[in-house]
Amino acid sequence: MKYIVWSIASLMILFSGVYFSVMLKFPQLKIKNMIKSLFKRDNGRISSFSTLMLTLGGRIGVGSISGIALCIYYGGIGSLFWMFIFSIIGASTTMAETILGLVYRKKECYGSPCFYLESCSGKGVAVIYSFLILFSYIGGFLGIQTNTIINSLNSFVNADIFILSFILVILIGFIIFGGLKSIVSCLSKVVPFMTVLYLIISLYVGIKNIDLIPNIFLFMIKDAFKFKPFVSGFMYKVVLGMQRGIFSNESGIGTSVIASSTVDSNDFVKQGYIQMLGVYITSIIICGATAIIILCSDYYKNIYNNINGIEIVQYAFSYHFKQFGNILLFIFIFLFSLSTVLTGYYYGEVSYKYLFKNGSKFVLKLVTLFVLFMGCIMRSGVIWDMVDIMVGLMAIINIYGILKLKDVVKKYTKCYNDIES
Repeated sequence: MKYIVWSIASLMILFSGVYFSVMLKFPQLKIKNMIKSLFKRDNGRISSFSTLMLTLGGRIGVGSISGIALCIYYGGIGSLFWMFIFSIIGASTTMAETILGLVYRKKECYGSPCFYLESCSGKGVAVIYSFLILFSYIGGFLGIQTNTIINSLNSFVNADIFILSFILVILIGFIIFGGLKSIVSCLSKVVPFMTVLYLIISLYVGIKNIDLIPNIFLFMIKDAFKFKPFVSGFMYKVVLGMQRGIFSNESGIGTSVIASSTVDSNDFVKQGYIQMLGVYITSIIICGATAIIILCSDYYKNIYNNINGIEIVQYAFSYHFKQFGNILLFIFIFLFSLSTVLTGYYYGEVSYKYLFKNGSKFVLKLVTLFVLFMGCIMRSGVIWDMVDIMVGLMAIINIYGILKLKDVVKKYTKCYNDIES
């Protein structure tokens, strides 16, 4: 079931990425516009920078660490090449859905794919999409984050798993109950710090193993185009690379629209450029950094059971940083997972608000904390399989919607380009 859903989703995302790249004249190649857009002054309550931190919080999570390890373990190093390629292609889709999210958002910077899906496909489709977000994020994806935190912590701390889980959930609860301002405030501090620190660590590993880097890139390209066997080899690498790219940058899924719509600005295309920059930061810079750390070790010598992916990264960090490796990795796991939990919760809250306008957020917050706790003690494989299918379905629905509204995207980008020129 999972592979059928993702085969359909992958084809639709690929088509969408190519279509919007051509229609919008390859905006993902205009790096200068992305950087210029980020540093334009905002006068609103929530700035473009804060919104980018919110979306990066959702993107830079376990998928950027353990997800990359799984990608290498199951698909080989060649799957990374396809992840990078599809991330670049899919960035144009991110721009399109960001513009639509802002065009159709409601008052008080409240936006979601549900609103543009409702306008082009009807209320029923929007409701299905909202339920998928609730079940995949609140019901599953957030649990993956806390599961990874506890697994990482257990590698060097001998303590009761229930006590560790309780403390972690209480800490997250304080931030969640503070509302959107509390979440954005936390992420605006945590995301820049963890991103820069992670890049410094990976740069250190890369410089220390500089003699390995050329061969790693050459082997990556060679493995990416290894056509035999075609279905179980080449195509598997392509689909896995695309899937992991989507999980890391959310292109085509639509969830980043919820975060990008919080910005207090009506410059829709500018926000599209900023969100494309977020795709590159996540899928190329952060995921590339993880790949360097893993591939510069002899990770392939080990055999793993019930693999979560974090085991491979733990070994790589220990390989490079000895006894300090596990502690260093835990710091990153904690920060990355915390940022994803906070953003993911907000995705769920917006979807909950769309479905149940008079529903109690307090109840949702309690359910979220319960799921976070259960995620700490459940087997990760069960959660991953469930989330994989639902996210694939979300991508199919979202891509269908933005393709139907392609003329709206074209209209706003044309106006923007006319003004800029």
